[in-house]
Amino acid sequence: MEEEIARIQKKLCAIGPMHPGSISYQYQVCGKKGCKCKDQENPQRHGPYAKLFYVHKGRKTCRFVRADCVEQIKARLEAYKTFRKLTDRWIELSIKIAQDEFFSSDA
Repeated sequence: MEEEIARIQKKLCAIGPMHPGSISYQYQVCGKKGCKCKDQENPQRHGPYAKLFYVHKGRKTCRFVRADCVEQIKARLEAYKTFRKLTDRWIELSIKIAQDEFFSSDA
């Protein structure tokens, strides 16, 4: 288990930039009179626009992502998922080690 933790620590050091959250795509209606998005018979909304939603320190945040940055944000989201998966495994292993070392099996 200690060897697996060491491998996890090494992987964590190599992760790089990360960001929590998820991306959704939305269409918008603007306020311009006579715009195609306000057409009575065939409205065509603007978009899709990428929107990032995340919670950090208990605060919910939504932000639109520039079209040329969507792939970079997606890479950071994947890095964050990897980080969470590795840290969850590290904690799981640490709990098992603690149970073997510090706690009795008597109930």
